[in-house]
Amino acid sequence: MTYEETSQPRVSELLRLAADRAVPLVEGIDDADLGAPTPCAEYDVRALLNHLFAVVVNFQALAAKKDADFSEIPDRVAGAGWRAGFAAETGRLVEAWAEPGAEEGTSGAMGLPARMVGAMVLLDLTVHAWDLARATGRDFEPDPAVVAGLAGEVERMAPMAREAKVFGEAVTPPAGATPFERLLATTGRDPRGRPAA
Repeated sequence: MTYEETSQPRVSELLRLAADRAVPLVEGIDDADLGAPTPCAEYDVRALLNHLFAVVVNFQALAAKKDADFSEIPDRVAGAGWRAGFAAETGRLVEAWAEPGAEEGTSGAMGLPARMVGAMVLLDLTVHAWDLARATGRDFEPDPAVVAGLAGEVERMAPMAREAKVFGEAVTPPAGATPFERLLATTGRDPRGRPAA
């Protein structure tokens, strides 16, 4: 199987499904929760939101085969209207990956298959939405099609992601784990844990 095979759902279709669940969750985050810890030990809610903003913006450029710049992460949550801003940028992300040719060839400084790069942003949008839900005491369940679309991709990228310290060591999934819980465990997250206060 190649990353360009058309038998798989398009990245933009999966991103739209992911955005439909992630954006309302982000819009519902209260300012009082911005300092709360998240399952990502190095991020509180504010820092994770700013990281996710940077991902959503930079992966628009990667869809167009342009350079991404993660050297600085602006504090987009500092200003009024950041929730609407996140929704707008996520919409632009979906549109960028819907452009003809976005999933073809290679993208990014590492010259990775474009579809794998699209899977990376799909994973970030989905898993970080779960992180934010856990941090703010809410439940989050992604669209089953998103989980199905990510399952194989996450297994493929896991060794590289662990080497780059993007994933933690895999966690043993709990008995009766759902497909999404198994995916979370592969990224090094405890699917039923909560961040330490």
